[in-house]
Amino acid sequence: MNCKNFDSLQVTLGHVFSKKSLLQQALVHSSMANKHSDSNEKLEFLGDRVLGLVLARMLFNNFDNENEGELGYRFSALAQRNTLSRIARDIGLADTLLVSRSELDHNGTTNPNILANALEAVIAALYLDGGLSAAEQFITNRWFPIMEENLNPPKDPKTILQEWAQGKALPLPTYTEKNRSGPDHGPKFVFEVEVKGHIQNLGKGHSKRSAQQAAALTAIKQLGIEH
Repeated sequence: MNCKNFDSLQVTLGHVFSKKSLLQQALVHSSMANKHSDSNEKLEFLGDRVLGLVLARMLFNNFDNENEGELGYRFSALAQRNTLSRIARDIGLADTLLVSRSELDHNGTTNPNILANALEAVIAALYLDGGLSAAEQFITNRWFPIMEENLNPPKDPKTILQEWAQGKALPLPTYTEKNRSGPDHGPKFVFEVEVKGHIQNLGKGHSKRSAQQAAALTAIKQLGIEH
């Protein structure tokens, strides 16, 4: 691991680790688990929950005039993998990740899913080393500007397509997995969405959810639905 990049990351995170092994573990991808005692998968599990708590409180405090459904739309937009991978790129996380040679050959350090997972692990490391205040400070600094980008509660493509179908008195859109490829730690999915009597579209992603969202977005554009 490049010490310069590691030190730079701590500056970006706004926290100097007392237990540097926590941050080091957060940067170890599962493809390197044979060379390191632990990967970042367990930290990722915790970081996801810490992020969810902080985002929920941030939205609760800043949009007290909105109902649960509207807050849910905002939360989904902030917690989605695309947002996490965007922030991971912004803080230069790819430069500090430890991934196997095979993953590097497949652009592992730019894989949105790998970046998002690593960012969640880093948040867990912040929480374990500095408490909730350290994690919350980082999350607020990075997510608050994104929260303010859209003053209207955003809706994800699946929700938009579903509401359009309901408005036309059509059955709900159906999603079918058509293909899965790649290794277990970095799969790629292809899903088809069907709106009865209208269209069938494919979407690709590094998770089932992202592939379904991609398919729904293609359908929205084809149908000319405003969003």
